[in-house]
Amino acid sequence: MTPQFPFLSTDRWLVVLRVVLGLYMCAHGATRAAVGTVDDFGVFLAGRGFPLGLALAWGITITEIAGGLTLAAGRVVRPLCAVFVLQHVMGILLVHGPRGWFTVGHQSGGAEYSVLLVVCLLVVASAAQQTTGAGRAGASEAGA
Repeated sequence: MTPQFPFLSTDRWLVVLRVVLGLYMCAHGATRAAVGTVDDFGVFLAGRGFPLGLALAWGITITEIAGGLTLAAGRVVRPLCAVFVLQHVMGILLVHGPRGWFTVGHQSGGAEYSVLLVVCLLVVASAAQQTTGAGRAGASEAGA
């Protein structure tokens, strides 16, 4: 049998999407920590009226790193997707929305990429079993 595009089943593509999103979130937090911009992020948050800006920035960064790896592993999928959706919605409201829609081209740093990530996270969350965090997009199908 000749493989046909897109070569994988929907269930397997959902696993790929979950793993990629988890690794993306991990890389996002790890890069912030590695290049030393967590403090700057904390100052930004405090300047926007968030209490304990530095602590919040570290909490977000650690959640991105540990939560991203946990999401990639297919554990607590729905709660992590909810946290990451909230994070991206806040990013849209605080940073990307005021810059417009386009990420590059007509504008710079707009909301389009964050909106796409929100939709992808919602797709992964909807495919996960509510009780175990696994399900079709979870770890139980990763080897199937």
